[in-house]
Amino acid sequence: MTETLTEQRTPGLLHLDASHAADSVSKRLAGMFARTWRDAGGAGGYRYRDLAAEPVPLIGPAYCALGMRVERSGVVAAADVPGYCESGAERREWAQTRPLVAELRAARVLLLGVPMYNFSVPASLKAWIDRVGFPGIFTDPVTGADLLAHTTVVAVLARGGRYGPGSPREHCDFQEPYLRAHFGKLGVRADRIHVVAAELTRAGDIPTLAGCTEQATRSSAAARERVRALATELAEGVPAGVLHISVGGSA
Repeated sequence: MTETLTEQRTPGLLHLDASHAADSVSKRLAGMFARTWRDAGGAGGYRYRDLAAEPVPLIGPAYCALGMRVERSGVVAAADVPGYCESGAERREWAQTRPLVAELRAARVLLLGVPMYNFSVPASLKAWIDRVGFPGIFTDPVTGADLLAHTTVVAVLARGGRYGPGSPREHCDFQEPYLRAHFGKLGVRADRIHVVAAELTRAGDIPTLAGCTEQATRSSAAARERVRALATELAEGVPAGVLHISVGGSA
């Protein structure tokens, strides 16, 4: 039997927005996904967590000590992790980690609204990634199965410039490859990781991008169309139930 964190695995949508900007393209696109999901029949419980407004605490030395101790023991059930804690600091780190792990393990679809900051993801999202990346926590301790094998990840990205395939800055994209690598390591299947990117979102206000407004318009329209289509497809293919969390640029 697959190990649980006290609650049963509930079909739903977990939504993380990572932008700190008041007028955020990634937030708008991710919000469109969530609304389309509900309109397509994915209604149910809805929860929103803004990781920019309510940051996940950065991991500390006690987290690292606990994680390494657990990792040396092999795959450990989440319910057994407290038994590996050797200090109050380690118990506090696990208490901050466990609910986030439970949320992710409960979700059928993880929705990420992610702007590009300095060629990569915002620190608000990275803090969440570091904390849920607790060693072995997404592996069944009995069967060795990947507990996120049936989870779908939808990453809605926004970039102020142009970083897509064939662009001069393609090699500077540490956003999409990083997210694919991270969730693949957690056990999400490659065919269940979907990426939608809106590029040149700053073409309207950065002088050096002034000649790219037409490209920006096309990219934005294509991203909106893909978001709506993907949300409809996944809502119709996944039983009702929505758990919505957000990590919050204009990107």
